Amino acid sequence: MKELVEIIRAYDQAKKNAMQTVLATVVHVDGSSYRRPGARMLVLESGLMIGAISGGCLEGDALKKALLTFTDRTTRLITYDTSNEDDATVGIQLGCEGIIQVLFEYINHSQENNPIELLRKACNNRQKAVIVTLFDIQDKKNPLMGTAFLLDEQEHFESNVVAEINKSILVDARQVLTNASAHFSQYKIGEKSIQAFFDYIQPPISIVIVGAGNDAIPLSQMADLLGWEVKVVDGRNTHAKQDRFISACQVLVSKPEKVLEQIKIDNRTCFVLMTHNYQYDLQMLKALLPLDLPYIGLLGPKKKLEKVLNELAEQGYVPTEAQLANVYGPTGLDIGAETAEEIASSIIAEIQMVLNRKEGIQLRNKNTPIHQ
Repeated sequence: MKELVEIIRAYDQAKKNAMQTVLATVVHVDGSSYRRPGARMLVLESGLMIGAISGGCLEGDALKKALLTFTDRTTRLITYDTSNEDDATVGIQLGCEGIIQVLFEYINHSQENNPIELLRKACNNRQKAVIVTLFDIQDKKNPLMGTAFLLDEQEHFESNVVAEINKSILVDARQVLTNASAHFSQYKIGEKSIQAFFDYIQPPISIVIVGAGNDAIPLSQMADLLGWEVKVVDGRNTHAKQDRFISACQVLVSKPEKVLEQIKIDNRTCFVLMTHNYQYDLQMLKALLPLDLPYIGLLGPKKKLEKVLNELAEQGYVPTEAQLANVYGPTGLDIGAETAEEIASSIIAEIQMVLNRKEGIQLRNKNTPIHQ
């Protein structure tokens, strides 16, 4: 999501300066590659590139293709065959062992629903959305190609083309929203077959750090670096001060029973309790357990969580197994973390692992591809 936000911001500035832009999108990968379908890069007329479609190996040639697109203002599909030992297609040794299809789209600033505007709508209002990009491997200059459709969870549907496949795309897009994963389809238009990449876009992770001590600072910084929405809450106005945290971070001074009145929560909201105040953490956990949050982290040893749960039981509140399944105490992965920065990195990694439904194993021990 952060990459999309940066692309949209750069596009707005380019439009303000009357500068041409091209959007490059990875729409299909056969084999291995550094980036997967859905990776995007905006190329400005000045040669500036925002985002990435690879680890840096394709960007040089992509710039050349983008400059060509500025000239003829057409949409084109380029194939990068990194499985070729000689890399004749690209002219450099990539070693990724994959065939990558990249779509280059000239962005018409005057078009109401150009690809960037569709991406903007997909990123608004913290809701799930599907962006559909059409491409044709057989006819790489097919005029129907491009980022053309949007469906969000409020059933708001946008289409850039009038075609007989609109109905089929809408059906498939709804299924992508239900399955919460990207998808590929193929449709017939007359005598031609056209491929469609359904990119599932979800809101950024929202992390609420309960506790504004010094150890909360690196956690907020790392979360912001990833493009997460960051909020810091503490009952102490000496600690919960805006100038102690990054400017993009919302800082609140609040008693635990008032915190949830000030924060909008959804299924991408995670809490980390690290006030170093037992009673504050206790009251917060009691308030959070019924909310079916994906992640509640509690800083401190396992005995602290056991003590909190015992005290809640004495108060007549016994969490269900489903509620406890989303409580991570101690919070973080076991990476030998000692310093505040190391602990922050272990917490960030665990949240990423949980929300992506991964196991957190070492990649070298995987017997399957890194990406699905």
